[in-house]
Amino acid sequence: MSLKEQITDDMKAAMRAKDTQKLGAIRLVMAQIKQKEVDERIELNDAHIVALIEKMIKQRKDSITQYEAGGRADLADVERAEMAILSAYMPVGLTDEEIAAAVKDAVAETGASGPQDMGKLMAVLKGKLAGRADMTVVSALVKKALAPA
Repeated sequence: MSLKEQITDDMKAAMRAKDTQKLGAIRLVMAQIKQKEVDERIELNDAHIVALIEKMIKQRKDSITQYEAGGRADLADVERAEMAILSAYMPVGLTDEEIAAAVKDAVAETGASGPQDMGKLMAVLKGKLAGRADMTVVSALVKKALAPA
């Protein structure tokens, strides 16, 4: 079953269960998917949908930070709930050790030797780790790996 089919089935289940909070979050995802498909005139595959959901989760994290800074814990809680629902559609994340091993392999694969190769290395890693690792963590590990000894 594709991710899009799973999201559609979950939306139907949320409607039957009258789970308005889950239904609202799933409808946001479906709206984003439809918008992207219409804009680009393509059928989104699972990788595209994961990237879209990852972006939505990042937006929720930013919103939570802003709401907490503004003293709006009620709105931050709504964003947290949406983020939890969205996170259920993300692939299983990698451990720090697995990310470090992927960085080491990518350095060997690309022959990266210094900070000037960071862009090339990140391009390779983004393709391999997208949706499964926080790219800010990956970026920090890449900087550490490419730092002059």
